Amino acid sequence: MTGLPTTRAACLAPPQASEPTWLIENLWSAQAVGIIGGEPKCGKSFLALDLAVSVASGTPCLRRFPTRQSGTVLLFAAEDASHIVRRRLEGIADAAGVDFQSLDVHVITVPTLRLDRRDDQQALHETVARMQPKLLVLDPFVRLHAIDENVAGEVAPLLAYLRTLQRNHQTAVVLVHHARKGAAHERGGQALRGSSELHAWGDSNLYLRRNGHNLYLTIEHRAAPGTDRLQLALVDRSLALALEVIDRQTAEDQSQPSPQQRIEQILAASTTPVTQRHLRQAARMRACHVAEALAQLIANGRVDRSADGYRLNQ
Repeated sequence: MTGLPTTRAACLAPPQASEPTWLIENLWSAQAVGIIGGEPKCGKSFLALDLAVSVASGTPCLRRFPTRQSGTVLLFAAEDASHIVRRRLEGIADAAGVDFQSLDVHVITVPTLRLDRRDDQQALHETVARMQPKLLVLDPFVRLHAIDENVAGEVAPLLAYLRTLQRNHQTAVVLVHHARKGAAHERGGQALRGSSELHAWGDSNLYLRRNGHNLYLTIEHRAAPGTDRLQLALVDRSLALALEVIDRQTAEDQSQPSPQQRIEQILAASTTPVTQRHLRQAARMRACHVAEALAQLIANGRVDRSADGYRLNQ
C-alpha cells in the first residue's frame, strides 16, 4: 500500500471572500443541510414554509432574519393536502408582503416519495438537477422512507444521499422531523426521534418546543453561534396563519405589572397609610419612580395622601 495523500494545512485552499456565509442570516447557513425538529403541533411545517417563502422572495424569514440568497424553492409536503399547503403559503406571503402569484416555490405533487427507493432517489435527483433550487424542503422525514429510524446503518445512507444532492447542486436541504414523546426536557437534537445520526448530520438545525402556551425556537449551527429560546407565536392573518418572533423584552414588560400597579398592590394589602419610603422598599423601585407613580395615581383619584402616608381609594 502507498498510503493516503496529505497536504500541509497552510497549503489548503483558503475560503473565497465572495463565498456567502448565510442563506438566511443567523438562521440557515449557505448550502446547509439540516433539521427542523420538534414535537407534534408546534409549528414545524409553518417554519419550513416560512423559510421557503423567504428564499423564494428574498424577504426576511419570520420578518426578522434577512435572506442573503434567493432563488427557486422545491417543496414536498407529504402530510398536507395541496389546498392546505397553498393556504399556508398564501398566509405567509401575505405576512411578508409578497405577491403569492409570483412566488417561486414549486411543489412536488406525487402522492409518495421514498428516499429508500432507488427509483425515487433518481427522480428527485433529476428534478433538482433540472430546477437547480436554492432550497429543497422535505416534510416530514417519517413519510419519506420505510426504514427503522433507530438503526444508524439504515438512516445514514438516506442522509448521505441528501448530502450528495446538496454538494452536487449547491442547494440547501431542510428536513422536517419529529421529536420523541416524553423528551420535552432534553436538548433539541437529543430529543429527535430515531438515530443520533440525524442530529449530527445537520449544518443548521432549528428546534421548536412548547412550554405551556409559549413557543420557543432554538437555533444551532455547525460553524456559527446559535440562539437559544427565541419566542415565537402563530399569528392569525387575514388569509391564514404565520409565525412571528415575539420581542422578549416586550413580552417580559407586558408580563410584569407597571409601577402604578405595583404601588396599588402594596397599598391594597395594607390597612393603614403607607409612607413613601416603605413603598420604595416594598416595590424595590427608585424613589423618583415611586414619586412619579404616586403622582399619577393621585391625579387619577386612585390614591389619597395624608400626613401619615398614602392610602388606596376603595
